[in-house]
Amino acid sequence: MGITLSDRERRFIALFEEETGATARDCIVDEDGDRVVFVVAVGEMRTAIGPDGRTVKGIEERLGSDVRLIEDADTPEAFVANALAPAAVYGVELEEDGTTVARADVADGDEGAAIGRGGRNIEVARRLAKRHFDIDDIQLA
Repeated sequence: MGITLSDRERRFIALFEEETGATARDCIVDEDGDRVVFVVAVGEMRTAIGPDGRTVKGIEERLGSDVRLIEDADTPEAFVANALAPAAVYGVELEEDGTTVARADVADGDEGAAIGRGGRNIEVARRLAKRHFDIDDIQLA
C-alpha cells in the first residue's frame, strides 16, 4: 500500500517542510485546486501551525490556496477521527466484510463539519484513509 504523489504534491510537501519545520506524510490537492491538505506527522501539528497560526497562513499565501492540516495517527480509528476534524468524533469502529468500512460516531450538529461543503471534507478523509490504512469507505453513524 504505497502513496503515489504527483510532482505538484511533492513540491508542495517540500515547501511545507521547508517553511514549517514539520514533517508532511502526505498531500492532496482538492480537485478544484483551491485547497491543499497535508497529513502532518504525529506530534508536529503545533510546529506546522506556528504561533497564532502564522506559519500555516504563510503557507497559504505562498501556495495561493487554503491549507488544511490533518494529524497522522498510528491506528486507523484515530486517523479517521483526525481526518474528520474539526467535527467531534466520539469513536470509530472498523467493519470488515469483503471491504473495510469505518463507521464514525460524530457529535450531533457536527455532521456538516465532517462532510464539508459539497462533501469535500469526507471525500478527502476517504481518500487519505484508503491510502494510509486501506479503508474502503467512511460512514457517519
